[in-house]
Amino acid sequence: MKNKLFVMSAASGAGKTTLKDKVIGEFPDIVYSISATTRKPREGEVDGVHYFFKTKEEFEKLIKEDGLIEWNEVHGNYYGTPKFFVEDMLRQGKRVLFDLDVFGKVNFDKVYPDATGILILPPSEEELERRLRGRGTDSEEVIRLRLENAKKEMEFAKTKGKYEYTIINDDLERAADELRAILKNR
Repeated sequence: MKNKLFVMSAASGAGKTTLKDKVIGEFPDIVYSISATTRKPREGEVDGVHYFFKTKEEFEKLIKEDGLIEWNEVHGNYYGTPKFFVEDMLRQGKRVLFDLDVFGKVNFDKVYPDATGILILPPSEEELERRLRGRGTDSEEVIRLRLENAKKEMEFAKTKGKYEYTIINDDLERAADELRAILKNR
């Protein structure tokens, strides 16, 4: 699986989705992995495109049937990587880019230890808070939870994660160039 699987991790608001969206179209051999989640869709999100949106019961059935490579509960919702999607893409000869939290990455590495890890960091905690508030999609309670979790996640990533690359997302164009270089050179 070496050079076939790329895992991006970041705290919510660090900009990994923006980075992914900016560069993924430049690589026709790379597909973006679609995760399953129990969180409600945000405006404009489509089932089977952005996520596989599941009820709690449906998700727990996937867990029970060993249908996920990894899964975790984050911000009160389940998130996981469906096996069927990844295996199908690899059979088609595609490379796959994943968006996993730092805890999911550890579990993912148990199944695919050769996956390339890319850690996306915001330039500062203050900037992370500004981005989360600027989205206008979350309540104050959710923003505080995300900020608290972000601190824990980044500490975990630095001490227990396996990331070959770190990108500080302080300038979108520069960060996108760094991601492009990683995807081209691996």
